Amino acid sequence: MAESMMYHEGNRQLQDRFDSRRISDRLEEKLMRKEFAADDKQYIESLPYFFLATADADGRPDCSFKGGAPGFVRVTGPSELAFPDYDGNGMFKSLGNIVVNDNVGLLFIAMHDKPKRLRVNGSARVSDSDPLLAKTVGAQLIVRVTARAIFPNCPRYIPTMGAIEPSIYVPIAGQDAPEPGWKGFADFKDCIHPRQPTYKG
Repeated sequence: MAESMMYHEGNRQLQDRFDSRRISDRLEEKLMRKEFAADDKQYIESLPYFFLATADADGRPDCSFKGGAPGFVRVTGPSELAFPDYDGNGMFKSLGNIVVNDNVGLLFIAMHDKPKRLRVNGSARVSDSDPLLAKTVGAQLIVRVTARAIFPNCPRYIPTMGAIEPSIYVPIAGQDAPEPGWKGFADFKDCIHPRQPTYKG
């Protein structure tokens, strides 16, 4: 097999220790892709959340939850997806990391009906002038990710959970999202940053 796109020396050391190099190579050969399949697009755009892994310039990792109405993440090209950044706590942990280190990992996971997960690793960029800003309710920035590896994972350990109701903070066309309670806490209310003007729908 040609040089691996997915595995580095650390992966290989453990694969060799557990005699799993052959299956690892076969999984990469059969499942890893660089372009989204139609099923990938449908799956990604059906989910109300995903997890985003980033790292700072020194490689220190951070992982965050990103949520919105189904369709808030869009597959925008053969190897590209985009998602909005909504009003948050202003720390910009994930997006700040992307500014200094564009390597990202996204985990799309369904824990209801039929458990499933899809990983997308690639490079990201943050924009305050992306054309999607004018069409995405509540977005203050747009993040675009160019995938270098797209691959499904076995859903073996995913619990089956039920969604009860969406978050009341998910942007809805024509409505102002409520402010979270923590913005009124005595420790924080004197230093809350203003909401950015966003497309209202």
